Amino acid sequence: MKAMLGAFVAIAVIGVIAGLGLHEIGFSSAEQGSSDAVRLGDEG
Repeated sequence: MKAMLGAFVAIAVIGVIAGLGLHEIGFSSAEQGSSDAVRLGDEG
């Protein structure tokens, strides 16, 4: 039981650290899914 709970905690910690780390280096879906050729909300 302790091993399973420890694994759940480890997965949560790894997930949070990975999410924050990827955001810090600029790897997000918003930045990867849009480019200069894509007009988002520009109707003028």
